[in-house]
Parts: sequence; structure tokens; C-alpha cells
Amino acid sequence: MEEWVGKVWHRWITRAAGGSHPQAAVELKTMERPLGIFFRALGGDPGLRVAAATADVHGSRRRWLARVAGSGERITLARRDSSTLRLPPQIDAFAEPALNRDLYYWLAALAACLDRLPAEAGDDFRRNQLATQAALATWPGLQARYRRLVEHYLKERLAPEKLPPGEVDRERAIRQALTAPGSVAALPAVPAEAPPYQPVLLWLQWRDDIALAAARAGDGGGSEANGGGEVRDANKDAHRAERVDMPKEKNGVLMFFRAESLLSVAEFLRVNRSVDDDPDENAEEAAREMDQLALATPEDGERIASRIRFDLDLPSAAEDDIPIGDGIALPEWDYRKDKMQPDHVCLQEMASRHATPTPLPARLARTARRLHQQFAALQPGRRWLKGQPDGSELDLDAVVRASTDRRCGLHPAGQLHLSLEKRERDLACLVLADLSLSTDTWVSSDARVIDVIRDALLLFGETLRATGDRFAICGFSSVRRNQVRFHRLKEFAEPFNDSVRGRVSAIRPGYYTRMGAAIRRATQLLAEERAARRILILLSDGKPNDLDLYDSRYGIEDTRAAVHEARRLGLVPFCLTIDREGGGYLPHLFGATGYAVLRSPEELPLRLPLFYAQLTR
Repeated sequence: MEEWVGKVWHRWITRAAGGSHPQAAVELKTMERPLGIFFRALGGDPGLRVAAATADVHGSRRRWLARVAGSGERITLARRDSSTLRLPPQIDAFAEPALNRDLYYWLAALAACLDRLPAEAGDDFRRNQLATQAALATWPGLQARYRRLVEHYLKERLAPEKLPPGEVDRERAIRQALTAPGSVAALPAVPAEAPPYQPVLLWLQWRDDIALAAARAGDGGGSEANGGGEVRDANKDAHRAERVDMPKEKNGVLMFFRAESLLSVAEFLRVNRSVDDDPDENAEEAAREMDQLALATPEDGERIASRIRFDLDLPSAAEDDIPIGDGIALPEWDYRKDKMQPDHVCLQEMASRHATPTPLPARLARTARRLHQQFAALQPGRRWLKGQPDGSELDLDAVVRASTDRRCGLHPAGQLHLSLEKRERDLACLVLADLSLSTDTWVSSDARVIDVIRDALLLFGETLRATGDRFAICGFSSVRRNQVRFHRLKEFAEPFNDSVRGRVSAIRPGYYTRMGAAIRRATQLLAEERAARRILILLSDGKPNDLDLYDSRYGIEDTRAAVHEARRLGLVPFCLTIDREGGGYLPHLFGATGYAVLRSPEELPLRLPLFYAQLTR
């Protein structure tokens, strides 16, 4: 019996994962943009990112396949969590491309209804029925498309009579739930050893953290008095790795690896990473030990704390940059509570320890000269104004006309001078560069992202020397909310000289990207400039992230709030990114015309001055 069911599952998986109709396949990359527009037009979460799902079988399905079917085949299903809608990279479930395309649109519509469901919606089986009901009731135009999908899809599923006796009632319940959504309260009970039901391509897999977020919003923020403690515990469990039993014939200890691949593999491991709100039982004792280490001084005069490295991203204290003044308290937006948290972030301005005056690198000299010549035309020149009441020289034409009028008995005009007028461009610009650890990645055999950003800032400074515009350059990174590092590379009133070039040349990658706090500080500096037009340009290579909950929708919404604050002050924020997936979240942050995505990072040094010219027209 068990072996027979395993063969049936293997047959179904081969059809679902491998694709029954490859000649009619529709790829997500051709549908991503219209799907994003369609999803947001239906009222879907604007902060949600649409991305390709990885082929996987989760939970009990994976364990059953490992034990019974012995198959390495995987199913690519659509799934939804609090920050991403993941759709299959390719759909070939139907013989007609139009049906496969309709399935993409249907899954997007189903995801748009998720936020409308109550917190007590139940499991995936019940949630999908409720979401289907809501979608068909809200948008009646989808009914014909859904009925057509169900009609063809039921033909693709294994018929109930081909399943074991214990599976028949469950399959019939699923078919009824597809045909008449909401008519089946729960699936019929099956024996414990029975496999899970066949996955439904017309449904979404929904993560538990969505239900937790809805519960938190419904109980007033999740206080301990009304059950918030359980929600918080469940959120912490989401950080823990899932245990998967190894087959007996596999060796769980011995593995072959290359030492240089350890860091790249670690990025994809699901580990129990702590967050700011996690309690630490030994926090006070650890703090006392750290104070003792920091105060102890060995014979050579170097503090012991400068020899300790607590994280792979952190340089030692002896090599770190120099803090400037006290930290600056800044607010942060919490979209879950729908309010601004005052003094929630501490921003520390930094000065480079290793910056020395440096001339422009020889490899950039030719490009700098060409840009300088091109942008010199933007610099306003002087012109003579005729017929002025006073000025440095006489207007000969006006003098002749006045003499003629006097001889003819007319009263001559008194405006007989020329005045030299000097015009100036009334604008200011601040360039804010992302200096996070992700900029340490290589974009070619010769350069990293940080090298490209460094060259772009140097050429940008050389270009604006030709226009005479006031500008400043800053950089930022972060280590949680208590240490947002802000580098003042060039002040508005400072000339672009070798000292500034030395600071730009000394920038190094490190830490993370708490973008909202950096934008708020840059906004403060730029708002102090008395200019008719003030432009804030952000150079980035990825989305906002940090070690805590900022690496989620929280960071996206805080950055969006910071951008809106800048616009309310009359600033013009613009983002220039090399993140090819930026089109999924940047419209939500900066608007449809407030960003640009570069296809190649090497284009940044030349494209930055050109975008500045477009913004200042």
C-alpha cells in the first residue's frame, strides 16, 4: 500500500514540477511587470515584492517524499509571506499559454485578498477558500477566468478513483472547495500514515507570520496582557532553523567543502539570529565584563578592547574611524503601530582615520576633463543689460537716441548705461552613498562595488566644479539602531580639493543599511541650505536591511516615510541603484519617477553626472 502511494505521488510530482505542457510554458520574467501593476491595482500591499519562488516541498510533504517516494523531484508552488509574493518562475500546467498566463493573474489576485482576511481565518485550506470568495465577490470580472482555470485544472489532477480508499474523500473535498469556495469547512480526517494531499496550483501557501501580524494588529500591538507574549514567542521561533531528519544511509557529519565558500554558504543558512527585543539573561554580567576589558590597559598602552573582534563585519577599535561629537537621536517609523518612534535611532557622525590628501587618480583624469567640458556649458555666464539707469559704461545706442530726441524737442530717456549682470544657479545637492558590506562584492575581475562608488563620487565632484553648484557628499552604514554610522566626506561650504578626494578614497565597505536614519540626517543637512532647488541623490546597491527586524517590510516602510519627510520639506529625493531587483520595491519608496536602475555597476561613474544634469534642468 505504502509503496503504491509513493509511486502515485512520484507520478503527480513529475507532472507538476517537470511541466505537462512545456510548449505552452509562460515565464515569470515576462509577466513580472504587468503582474506588479495588476497586483497593486487590486489594492495589494504596495510594500510587497513580487519574486520567483524556488522549487521546494515544505513540511510534511518533504518528509513523506524522503521516506516513501524516494524522489528528488520538487514542486514549485506560489507562496506568500509578510514581505514577498513568490510565484513559480514558469507555469506550464495547461496546454494553452493563455491559461498559464491567467493562472499568474489569478494568484496575484488571491494574494491581494490576504490582508482582507480575519486573523482567525484558519489553515491554508480554509484561507484559500475565503480569499477565493473575496476575490470573486470583489472583482466579478475574474469569475469567468477562475471557472475556466478550475475546469481545466481538475482534469490535470489525479482522479479520486485512482487514489487509495482513504484518500478519496479528501480529494473530493478539495475539488468541491475549488468548485464552490467556502463550502467545505475542513478536510476529512485521514490516517496518520497517509501522505498529505496533492498541492493545489490555484492556491497559495501562506506563512504563519502573516496570521501573527494580523493577530498583533487586532489585539492592539500584542501586549502581554492580551496575548502579545505568545505572538512574540512565535515570531522568535521563526528565526530558528527547521530540523530535517537525515536518511539512515546518509552521513550527517562528513562533508566536503572549499574553505573560501564558507561565508557565501552562511548567508543562506536559517539560523536562530537574535533581534533587539530578544531578552538576554546574561546581559548585565556581559556588560560588566566588557567594561573591565575596555578599561584595562596592557603594558604597550593599547586598550584590550581594540584587539577584540566581535563580528566578521566589525573592524577593531584601533582601525575604526573616528567619532565626531555625540550621537544624534533620530526618530523611526513603525508601520505596525502606525506611528513615529521618537529618539529611536542613534546616528554617529564619523571621520576617516586613514584619510590623507590625494590627487585625482590618473585613470579618471581623461574622463574628468571630458565631463568638465560638457558641464561647463551649464555654468551661467555674464551678460550686458542695456538701457539701465546706472552702470559701469554708457549705452551708445541709448545716448544716440537721447541726443536725437533732444534735438527734435522731445524729452530724452534717462536710462543711458550698460550694466554687467552675473547670474548664478540657485540649487544645492547632497549625494548619500551606501557603504554597507554588500558593496564589497566584485562586479568584474578588476573592481568591486565600493570601487565603482568611489570613482563615481570623485567624477561627480570634478563635474560640479565646472558648474559652481553647492554640493555635499556623505556615506552611511549601520549596526542595529544604536549605531548608524554617517560619514561627512564633503561639506557644502568646502571646496572639492585633495583633502576631500582623500576622504572619498578612504571609504571602506562594512556593516549594514539602515537607510531611513541616513536619509533623515541628510535631509536635515540639505534643508539648512538656502537654495530654490535642493536635490538628494542616494547611491545604493540593495534594499534597506540591518541585523534586527529592519531586514523586512519594517525597513522598507521606514525608508518610505523618510523619503516622504524629505519631500514635505521641499527636497527632491532620487535613488540611483545597481540592484537589478530594485524595480520591485523602489516605486514604493521613491515613486515611479524617483529612481533609476543601472544594468551594469560600471556605468555608475558616468551616469551619475548625467542624471544630475537631468534633475537640475
